[in-house]
Amino acid sequence: MMGRPDQHGTAYARTRIGYYDVIVVLFCTFLLISNVSAVKLIELDVLGVDRWRIVTDGGAFLFPLTYVLGDILAEVYGFRAARRAIVLGFCVSVLASLTFFVVQQAPAAADWPNQGAFEAILGFVPRIVLASICGYAVGQLLNAYVLVRIKERTHEGSLWARLIGSTLVGEFFDTLVFCTIAFYGVINGGTFLNYVITGYIYKCAVEIVLLPLTYAVIGWFKRHEPTYAAPVSTTG
Repeated sequence: MMGRPDQHGTAYARTRIGYYDVIVVLFCTFLLISNVSAVKLIELDVLGVDRWRIVTDGGAFLFPLTYVLGDILAEVYGFRAARRAIVLGFCVSVLASLTFFVVQQAPAAADWPNQGAFEAILGFVPRIVLASICGYAVGQLLNAYVLVRIKERTHEGSLWARLIGSTLVGEFFDTLVFCTIAFYGVINGGTFLNYVITGYIYKCAVEIVLLPLTYAVIGWFKRHEPTYAAPVSTTG
């Protein structure tokens, strides 16, 4: 059905009601920023003790929030809507990688000295791209699937159980797949295990710490989303 004309008699399509599109935009934005940030490996010494080193990557700062947004999508809008957002995130990640590759291969201007720096940060590295896409797709789909399946049993109660349960499953497979494809063989042995375990524990811990905020945000969306039919109860 054609949208109604405005006050000047000009026709426009209707925008969708609700907040789904806003969450999807944030979801894809956080994903893209995290993928670029993940190029840098970070190493920290806990309390200055060398054997307590923490090895992670730059994506750890923002990437956990994509799972928070993924939880909101699955909890409020269901698995199909969450899957649609995940597919869109997948597509923009591929587009970003292809764009970086084309720009990398394009001849640099004679007086532009930063080709090496561009390639080091944004250069198309098939292994990293494959790791990011595979880890993201597997982790996010499992996160949404587990959350929705738990909700089918608990309905509006026990929100904490599905938020934590879906995170533990989704983040585990995301971290394992990404770290293995991206860095196994580049870093080995104890350093590799440190990287995997630290990344997994950190991402899960961030989501658990943010649980009260996630509760509040989900409750807000349920109250203000015009199409949400279930009674609001996020206190189980």
